[in-house]
This record gives sequence, structure tokens and C-alpha cells, in this order.
Amino acid sequence: MVKIRLARYGRKKRPFYRIVVTDSRRRRDSGWIESIGYYNPLVEPKTVEIDMAKLNDWINKGAQMSERVAKLKKIYEERTANA
Repeated sequence: MVKIRLARYGRKKRPFYRIVVTDSRRRRDSGWIESIGYYNPLVEPKTVEIDMAKLNDWINKGAQMSERVAKLKKIYEERTANA
């Protein structure tokens, strides 16, 4: 099964996440199929950037979003609608 989830990058206590498409059987940070965005929780306001065309394409192909990615997608849509 293909999942859309976060992969952690950055150093100790300084997290930075990529939103990636990967096989659900792989480890969190191991090889992924495609990177479709990022999330930086350390800046204010928290930065979320998602390539919506790629995200929707993968969802149409049957990929499942994790709960956290679904929340980040909602935040991103609200921010882009207000901008």
C-alpha cells in the first residue's frame, strides 16, 4: 500500500519534515517514491508547502494520507484561500 506521510529531517531537537509518498512497509525515513512538500514547525508561523497537483494525483492513484498529513493539507488549504 502506498502512503503519504512525513519523513523527519533536521538535527536533534530541530525537526524539519518532508511530505513524501512511500510504501507503507518502509521505515519512516527510508527511501521514498516522491517528495511532494515540506513542513517546518520551528518558524512562526509554522511553514507548510504542498504541491497540491501531485498530492491529488497520488490520492487518485489510491495512496492513503496519514492523519498528520491530512491536518497539514487542511491548514495549507486554509492559508492559501486567505492569501
